[in-house]
Amino acid sequence: MAKVTVSLDAQLVVEVMVLAGVSSPQDAVELVVRDYIARGHRTEARAAAREEAPRETREWPRDPEG
Repeated sequence: MAKVTVSLDAQLVVEVMVLAGVSSPQDAVELVVRDYIARGHRTEARAAAREEAPRETREWPRDPEG
């Protein structure tokens, strides 16, 4: 797979490293990106499941006419 080099603020990367519990800046950023992508896939799956699910409609009693 192709590699990409990105410059980031050191304080931002250190915070991600602490939150992720890793000692490598590369690993920390990779974990964040992978988590972001996985979260997007889960959101898409939930949205698709919601669209495919039959909608529940509640019918209220009608007022008598006349």
